[in-house]
Amino acid sequence: MKDLSTKYLGLDLKNPVLAGSCGLTGSVDKVKELAEAGAGGVVLKSLFEEQIEAELAANLGDYHTDYPDAFEYIREYTRAGSVDEYLALVADAKEAVDIPVIASINCVSDSEWTDFAKRVEKAGADGLELNIAQLPSDPKKSGEQNEKLYFSILKKVSETVDIPIALKMSNYSAGLANLVSRLAWSTENRVAGFVLFNRYYRPDIDIQSLKVSKADVFSTPADICESLRWIGLLSANIEKDFAASTGVHDAEGVIKQLLAGAAAVQVVSTLYKNGTGQIGEILSGLEQWMEEKNFNSIAEFRGRLSYGKAENPAPFERVQFMKQFGGVV
Repeated sequence: MKDLSTKYLGLDLKNPVLAGSCGLTGSVDKVKELAEAGAGGVVLKSLFEEQIEAELAANLGDYHTDYPDAFEYIREYTRAGSVDEYLALVADAKEAVDIPVIASINCVSDSEWTDFAKRVEKAGADGLELNIAQLPSDPKKSGEQNEKLYFSILKKVSETVDIPIALKMSNYSAGLANLVSRLAWSTENRVAGFVLFNRYYRPDIDIQSLKVSKADVFSTPADICESLRWIGLLSANIEKDFAASTGVHDAEGVIKQLLAGAAAVQVVSTLYKNGTGQIGEILSGLEQWMEEKNFNSIAEFRGRLSYGKAENPAPFERVQFMKQFGGVV
């Protein structure tokens, strides 16, 4: 039996496979099912800042926001999940399973909602993942203005809770490595780790109906490349935990991310496509690979191919296709 245990955000995990935040982590029964399937931990379905703000306003008649479509969204969404129900989910899930339970809040500002983080901690959450949903689409806002949001949210939440905080990042940054580095070493926040990356709603266009539609919400194994690049680049230089998100569908994907330096991986799409039993398949494949390579623990190979440790780390930084298509050897 191989030792699959690891640490993420200072939490002890029996293995590095986390069920990421999604509908499958939105009920106690499903959380129990995921734990029984072998998940090393779960990130609960996100509570949205707009839900918290709406509850703070006491009723939707007093609720105001500049966030596009928030009012209609909240009016519908809060029928299915209120703030109190989320706190109950945290408490009941924590009681039902013996693996770390990480709460998740999807946020777009540093407003009054941040005080709610303390209630999540009191409910028993082992950690808190802040999913900061930021698309830098406003041409009037500079990159520096957009980046300030990360710092202001983290500062306020850090002043409120003692549990470890993970920041789920957007890859939309002109200076991503510099931004993550500054967030990691800021004395005003207590970020323990980063999740790379946030998977946003993606638009598509229906050329028959001539309407904007939504693209497939599920990832594919090919989507692993972006987070693999950045975890490989950042994990060797920044002493915080990194979790990989998007594109991890099987044992091969998990192994790649661990070799790049990830402390944990989050799986979602593959659970929808293959069922919760896919976790067992992933863990079995991971153990089999470790047996073949004579590794007895995750620690023996984690980060072995990260930037600075790999024999040839240059592909992490290569952005042009000269070698592939230009005949360069």
